[in-house]
Amino acid sequence: MTKRRVVITGLGLVTPVGIGVKESWNNILNGVSGITKITKFDSSNFKSQIAGEVKNFNPDLYLNPKDSRRMDTFIQFGLVAGIEAIKDSGLEINEENSERIGVSIGSGIGGINLIEETSDIFDESGPRKISPFFVPGTIINMISGNLSIMYDLKGPNISIVTACTTGTHSIGDASRMIEYGDADVMIAGGSEAAITELTVAGFSAAKALTQRNDDPKTASRPWDKDRDGFVIGEGAGVMVIEEYEHAKKRGAKIYCELNGYGMSADAYHITAPSVSGPKRSMINAINNAGINLDEIGYINAHGTSTQLGDLNEVNAIKQTFHEHANNLIINSTKSMTGHLLGGAGGIESVFTALAIYNQISPPTINIFNQDPECDLDFAANESKKIPIKAALKNNFGFGGTNGSIVFKAI
Repeated sequence: MTKRRVVITGLGLVTPVGIGVKESWNNILNGVSGITKITKFDSSNFKSQIAGEVKNFNPDLYLNPKDSRRMDTFIQFGLVAGIEAIKDSGLEINEENSERIGVSIGSGIGGINLIEETSDIFDESGPRKISPFFVPGTIINMISGNLSIMYDLKGPNISIVTACTTGTHSIGDASRMIEYGDADVMIAGGSEAAITELTVAGFSAAKALTQRNDDPKTASRPWDKDRDGFVIGEGAGVMVIEEYEHAKKRGAKIYCELNGYGMSADAYHITAPSVSGPKRSMINAINNAGINLDEIGYINAHGTSTQLGDLNEVNAIKQTFHEHANNLIINSTKSMTGHLLGGAGGIESVFTALAIYNQISPPTINIFNQDPECDLDFAANESKKIPIKAALKNNFGFGGTNGSIVFKAI
């Protein structure tokens, strides 16, 4: 069986640096940080008091207000990004094609905001005050579920949960469904809205978050010697991926091709990474793409700004690419957005597609004193206009789950 080609035809974003692709991409290219003091709750007693919050988000501009009030914020983010991606694609959905169009949008944590709020209501007033919409307003598959209902999408409908690899796995698995004929079009990505007291307290207890509270905009500093942990972020990134001939027939704009997907497990530790797991994930994606190592010119890295994780990814890249690692341009957009957990792979895959489409690497901001052990080219503090024939997107998650996607210019 010949593998069907998969291309990207629509993009949607809700991020800490903007609502919509145009605003988000412009700010990313210009090195604008979306990190600020937390406004969602009083964080004065927390070790980490900063986050990449989405600003000026009004779901009522996109969704029925009655419906949106019954949804956790992560569902709202995912739906808005999905709506934007579908509009951008120019896809017309009708009775004839609806069974060939599906959705694969996941989240790492899901409806933690509404869970915390409902728990408080239960403690104060008991079970009779719990909303009948509590469960469908919090469970992770409700982005895919609601989007399919909104657009009458009757194809595959799934939601993947693999911690910080969720968005990448959601897009990668959706591409396989197109390759093997289960669908002609998939709306895929990831969403997260987990800037809550419990989540921030939990990651702080694990010593995963930065404590650079006095200077939020420079707190996320991947590969800098003084990095001290990641900044939690929120938002969603969704893309319309489509079988090539299907897209070509309807005259769709094509951003790039998705021609490689790889996965692996560290099988090592629930939180600490290994070098071999990410290495195998990258090699699997490149082998699946059927390209040579030296065809990759750009990597949108996982790059979270943790001491161990950043160095681990660098070592995995070196072991994967050998001498060619020194020719790569690598960046972490998390330096501007923070780490969106299950939404990271969604927004960062959109950024990777835009990097290829515009032939430019965004910067990694806040590299003031580059770690000598992390000695590759990270597009420090400035965008780089470069030829990008093919690009790699990495994400790695708790539990040792890894995902990599190869995107290629078309």
